[in-house]
Amino acid sequence: MKKFSKGHHGSLNELNITPLLDLAFVLLVIFIITTPQLSNDLEMNLPSAKKNKPASVPPRINRIIVDTTGRITLNDQPVELPALKQTLFALKAKDPETSVVVKGAGEADYQKVISVLDLLQQADITKVGLATETAQ
Repeated sequence: MKKFSKGHHGSLNELNITPLLDLAFVLLVIFIITTPQLSNDLEMNLPSAKKNKPASVPPRINRIIVDTTGRITLNDQPVELPALKQTLFALKAKDPETSVVVKGAGEADYQKVISVLDLLQQADITKVGLATETAQ
């Protein structure tokens, strides 16, 4: 009888944990499903494929040319320095984004070109370009 009871008690030493593991996995799945997903609140404005932009008016570029004789022209109209100053102030008042391109001839008086650039600075015109010619 001792042998029989020993074998019977030997099986109690081993616990069957399979139902406990099944329960743990079921609870894990339930928690994963019921927990709300963490959302990343990143706002993006993606471009749309068919968005028509209104046609923008190209900016008017005013051209100032100082030729070899020292004559100054604004948009192909001859003008003197004092009148150019008044015209530049009027252009700036009419359009704050006024842009000007200054072209000085290769043999032009350097002081005349500097005077024109100084008038542009006084009129607070900041969009200024200098036109050049390529050497041949």
